[in-house]
Amino acid sequence: MTATWKIELIPVPVTDVDRAKAFYERIGFNADHDYTVREGLRFVQLTPHGSACSIAIGEGLTEKTPGTQEIQVVVADADEARKHLLDAGVEVGEVDEQPWGRFVYFRDPDGNSWSLQAIERRPHG
Repeated sequence: MTATWKIELIPVPVTDVDRAKAFYERIGFNADHDYTVREGLRFVQLTPHGSACSIAIGEGLTEKTPGTQEIQVVVADADEARKHLLDAGVEVGEVDEQPWGRFVYFRDPDGNSWSLQAIERRPHG
């Protein structure tokens, strides 16, 4: 295969767009876009600091049920990421030590689950 594939946008189903947007902004996501295309179709794009991939929340974007999305993110330091979330008022578990990395888990207000993974060395850079 010669084509480059890049994941750039993941839809996250939510029940209350404004509540979800405020949550993600509180934990450090940048609100790139917030545009109502027409009644029933609102597109909000949010990007974590330093990420090439964003999430999309809104109305009319996905058929997924709120609380069913699972996303894993790589972070440099699990302890630092956990502290950041705690400081932002997010309920977060303890750091989970595994042979393949250190993990921190949390959920957004709709129950969508996030796993933050810190690994010493990535296999492909």
